[in-house]
Amino acid sequence: MEADKIKDSIKRAAQDLFRKFGYHKTSVNEIAKRAKIAKATIYKYFESKEAILHVLLMDYIKLSVDELINTNVPELDEEAHLNNLIMKTCRLSYTVCNEFIGWDFIRESTNSQDFLKNLSNELEELLVQSFTQLQGIRKHETYQQRLRFLIKCSKSIVFSFAFTSVSDSDVRKNFVSFQKEILPYLVKAAILV
Repeated sequence: MEADKIKDSIKRAAQDLFRKFGYHKTSVNEIAKRAKIAKATIYKYFESKEAILHVLLMDYIKLSVDELINTNVPELDEEAHLNNLIMKTCRLSYTVCNEFIGWDFIRESTNSQDFLKNLSNELEELLVQSFTQLQGIRKHETYQQRLRFLIKCSKSIVFSFAFTSVSDSDVRKNFVSFQKEILPYLVKAAILV
């Protein structure tokens, strides 16, 4: 039980520091100091600062995906539900980057971009699995492939404008444009089986 408390303490300290200063500007020494443990203790539980970030993000994403999937609005048809789910997922991806990692670091570091790509692939897998487990959703292979394609396209578009936007207002404009001008066509293509 003591190990779980130490691990949670490390995660809480890292999360506070990542949100306050960004991933890049937070050191393992600062995490250890905030968690009130020795730096070596961190490495007993996590192999690197990146591993701490990964665990934090996956915890956050799993919780958020569960909320997205389980707040199923029954009066929405399949197309409206998928559209709504993709927009929430895109916002979740943006929030993860904005709050935990920091856009400056993402734009400047190849390692962070690879890390983000792997993380977004895990998010995609989690979404497809969760969505296909819902009641009333078609289970056949072609539909799952189209759903995966919808998520990949949406994810790529959202990350491309997030990486190239200069300000938060640019990002908001791009989200609105994506939601109104691109997403409806992607969703229609995904559900027409």
